[in-house]
Amino acid sequence: MRHREMHRAGIGWLRAAVLGADDGIVSTASLIVGVAASSAPHGHIVLSGLAGLVAGAMSMAAGEYVSVHSQADNERAEMDQERRELSTDREGEQRELAAIYQRRGLEPALARQVAGQLMAHDALGAHARDELGISERSKARPLQAALASAASFALGAALPLLVSALAPRTMLIPLVASASLASLVILGVLAARASGAPLARSAARVAFWGALAMGVTAGVGLLFGAPGA
Repeated sequence: MRHREMHRAGIGWLRAAVLGADDGIVSTASLIVGVAASSAPHGHIVLSGLAGLVAGAMSMAAGEYVSVHSQADNERAEMDQERRELSTDREGEQRELAAIYQRRGLEPALARQVAGQLMAHDALGAHARDELGISERSKARPLQAALASAASFALGAALPLLVSALAPRTMLIPLVASASLASLVILGVLAARASGAPLARSAARVAFWGALAMGVTAGVGLLFGAPGA
């Protein structure tokens, strides 16, 4: 029988997707609720939500691209330096790799043997993985990260925007708020289930912060709006 294990580590994509969708729901719903609380016309409310979706998605994409591209530039520089060191002092690099394996628990002789075999197979890959912590799985991909963040934000923002477009003006705020909070709870439960975190705590956390954001924005809309407009 083949032994199989299910690990939840290494699902950074889940964090990015949940963050993007959560941000899309919270920011767009808060914007819609705030504008609605200011007694703006229904068409203006929907337009503000659409503008928030587009602006938020582009902001997420730009921020993620710049951040991950900086990481990619750093990784590239580290790899270039490692190539130079391998070309000028290969024996020293092999001793360095063996020392890493010794610190991880291998006997000195075995550590030297493992380092030698890995260096013979793929010296740069061995140093990238075990010295620098860079692997094909964890390598920074700026464009992929930007597109994923923009898409997850837009998907999250689409829900409160759709509700605001279909809801009657008199029921817009409670419908948008309740639909958004329900979506945040579902999102929190799904993320917790995938990562192995407590379900209730995760759902309560996202619901609390979503409700707080919408409440504060509604207060600003009431404060600076034009009642009766």
